[in-house]
Amino acid sequence: MTQLEYALKGIITEEMKLAAEREKINPEDLRKGIARGEIVLPCNINHKNCHPIAVGKGLSTKVNANIGTSDAYPELDKEIKKLETAIKAGAHSVMDLSTGGDIDETRRQIINHSTVMVGTVPIYQALVDASKRGKKMVELTADEMFEAVEKHCADGVDFITVHCGVTKEVIEELKVNGRVMDIVSRGGSFITAWILHNQKENPLYEQFDRLLEIAKKYDVTLSLGDGLRPGCIEDATDAPQIRELTILGSLVKRARAAGVQVMVEGPGHVPLDQIEANMKIEKTLCHNAPFYVLGPIVTDVAPGYDHITAAIGGTLAASAGADFLCYVTPAEHLGLPTVEDVKEGVIASRIAAHAADIVKGVKGAKEWDLAMSRARKELDWEKQIELAIDPEKAKNMRRNKNDENQECCTMCGSFCAYKIVSEYLGRTIKGSC
Repeated sequence: MTQLEYALKGIITEEMKLAAEREKINPEDLRKGIARGEIVLPCNINHKNCHPIAVGKGLSTKVNANIGTSDAYPELDKEIKKLETAIKAGAHSVMDLSTGGDIDETRRQIINHSTVMVGTVPIYQALVDASKRGKKMVELTADEMFEAVEKHCADGVDFITVHCGVTKEVIEELKVNGRVMDIVSRGGSFITAWILHNQKENPLYEQFDRLLEIAKKYDVTLSLGDGLRPGCIEDATDAPQIRELTILGSLVKRARAAGVQVMVEGPGHVPLDQIEANMKIEKTLCHNAPFYVLGPIVTDVAPGYDHITAAIGGTLAASAGADFLCYVTPAEHLGLPTVEDVKEGVIASRIAAHAADIVKGVKGAKEWDLAMSRARKELDWEKQIELAIDPEKAKNMRRNKNDENQECCTMCGSFCAYKIVSEYLGRTIKGSC
């Protein structure tokens, strides 16, 4: 049975217990959330070393890191290093988006090395494999698409992105309304090209029950992809995006009825004043399914700094209801991220997630900040570094900007506000200047 089926039968699984312990909540509360479909627990039966992590309503906001090879950079060892870096930086999941080198071996090695949940986009491999056989992407058959899905699920992938909502109807909506950036999703662009070339319906939508059978077999969570996500803020919250979301909402109900866990993916590039509305629309149209968002990126003019534009949007999105943030690195829109880019992206998204968790009242979030405040007041540098989201960077910066025995920071020195006020209030603090 799947985690959803267990939950519906009132059974608390070992995975639920471990995930609830991580969240510091009652396992029964987690089970109820999974039963309602408001929480997912992606945990493929074949991913043996995965530490269960739940995503959804009432839980801490999770962060995903994208990794994977390309034609230009097919080296597996580099992606394993990125995986290790992402996990060390605190990512709760990774997605293998490989399109170069030995894709099967890369995916299997990532799954074997990953203690966090792993996601993929099987259609990417279907495209690459077809190309190797001398076929054009639009010549891909429905069977070949589903073979890729089955292969990924059998290998132990915990969740898969499937662009089921890109349909003939949605494409017509796009053609009528027009867009500045049209379609920026790789999976969405392929499905669109396939539909227009073959004049047939999207197989992932038309044969959705077939997809459910595969997902249920391995207890793989479906992540319903946003093929029509806006690629610039000018295209945000338009008719094609909302039409696709409506279709995904109907598929959410079908997945739940089949005992398959499901979440929904969202934008994308969205101006700040539209983010909250986007979150509410998804929760309404998709029946409170967990929402997995890319960014959102709030301005289009900051290449090299899009981990920051995404963190701004991610904070507002998560505080308004998003459950899962897909990181954006400084290399977004520019090239394949390096190991350092991966770390920067994860940390930026974790900052956004935690800032939102304070607003959402997630257990332990506000207490973490309070502990840091007390450590700062006491000039307890060791504790401050220990509590930092990125202790390594905090430690290095503290060392590089201060004398070895300097208790106060070099910004204020002997004019430290903490020291002055404590002295005249008659209080003592741990540090001394």
